[in-house]
Amino acid sequence: MATFKFELVSPENILFSGDVVSVIVPSVEGEMTILAGHVPIVAALKPGIVLAQTGPGNGKEFFVGGGIVEVNQTALTILAEQARFIEDVDNDVLDAEILTAETRLAAAPNEDEQRRLQELLIQLQEFKGMFQERKAA
Repeated sequence: MATFKFELVSPENILFSGDVVSVIVPSVEGEMTILAGHVPIVAALKPGIVLAQTGPGNGKEFFVGGGIVEVNQTALTILAEQARFIEDVDNDVLDAEILTAETRLAAAPNEDEQRRLQELLIQLQEFKGMFQERKAA
């Protein structure tokens, strides 16, 4: 299987840097599966799970709270606003993310920022519901 370079970077650190077979990313346009040789693209991320397949039957999962994904012929880079290993995410973490978005929304200086933060808040709430269903399964 062809592989490509993948880096997941948060403001705090690099969570992952290595070769992968595929990566599924939660873009605002819908989930995208990136494979080696993918056409170049830049897209916005919504809160969700990034799944990096490192080999047959092996993978790593991460929670991202938004950001940007950049793909070229040989690499994928995610610059995440927030990112954690999925095992470090629980309801308390998601509640804190939602509270932060609500606080920022209340203090938003203009309509564009209000719309962006309202959409982020909706995405976080939707993700929390999906996350709870996933944990219950």
